[in-house]
Amino acid sequence: MSRSEIQHRADFSEVRYAQCWEDSRLLTAALEPQGRDCLSIGSAGDNSFALLAAGASAVTAVEMNPAQVACIDLRRASYLTLQHREFLELMGSRPSQRRLDWYRACRELLTDDARRFWDDRQDAIEHGIGDSGKFERYFKLFRSRVLPIAHPKRRVMALLEKRDAEGRKRFYEEVWNRRRWRWIFQLFFSRRVMGALGRDPEFFKYVEGSVADRILDRTRHALVALDPADNPYLHWILTGTHGACLPDALREDHFEAIRHALEAGRFEVAEMPLEGWLEQHPERKYGAFNLSDIFEYMSEANTAALLRRLAESSSPGGRLAYWNMLAPRSRPLELSHLLLDRSELAARLFAGDRAFFYSRFVVEEVLP
Repeated sequence: MSRSEIQHRADFSEVRYAQCWEDSRLLTAALEPQGRDCLSIGSAGDNSFALLAAGASAVTAVEMNPAQVACIDLRRASYLTLQHREFLELMGSRPSQRRLDWYRACRELLTDDARRFWDDRQDAIEHGIGDSGKFERYFKLFRSRVLPIAHPKRRVMALLEKRDAEGRKRFYEEVWNRRRWRWIFQLFFSRRVMGALGRDPEFFKYVEGSVADRILDRTRHALVALDPADNPYLHWILTGTHGACLPDALREDHFEAIRHALEAGRFEVAEMPLEGWLEQHPERKYGAFNLSDIFEYMSEANTAALLRRLAESSSPGGRLAYWNMLAPRSRPLELSHLLLDRSELAARLFAGDRAFFYSRFVVEEVLP
């Protein structure tokens, strides 16, 4: 199983995710990476770097899409070269007229492939590299063309103001949750539109039921149960910047820790599927696994096979963490002798998930 199932069906020639859209707070709380050797799905790199900030002894980011590897490598070079403010400007988290200057400052530290990739994408750099993915362009279309149909900008900014729980509930029910909002949401976050503009249609192969209904329910949770003012993911979706609250990998108090870990050689990138890396390195044992939402686009049989292989590649007590968006996936009963279901911990953490479009967070622990 050296190739991932999705490799046979989806296109991996472009940046799909210019940011990681899973809440790293959940990830670090679930994996407890301090002192652990971590294996992490690469994506755009943010959550792999967040594991370093949380004290992982080493992180191997596994990523099969060369465009995503280029995203990871530019972040790596930026941590090593730029100041924190400059890094945020290059990302697009803060306004800037100097993004090309910041890119040139760290360009020589890029791999040859990553340098060629970004040299050909000057426009993407000027707009902020965190806005360069297909998923981010989908959100940009939503906030610029679709959201204004339901809510003017002043109402959007009012949504992001600090309120207590009762105030959030009242604002949602009396101001935000209008019929036009529900109508555009149902349309824009439907399986067809999201597949065409946001995620690859193949990512929905194992999804049943209404996509929009599930995401709308989770959106209400993010706007009422959680505090929108403390949500960098929501802030980006609605405004195109992160606001005052940043994801863990971008926080100033984590910046130097990540830089020092990179300087110490505690980070590597493997440009291949997770399955291929495990096959090539059967001797490696890991204490923590960030699996993103990779099982979302795998059959139940392939999910079980990969979970078994991950358990074999883990040290005793190793942790696995991953998200379900729409397709339910977790440890099957036949693997209960290998993996302990930590559902209580997962549910407690999931209640605070700021990346609200997922339906479930899964934590499993490798038995001795």
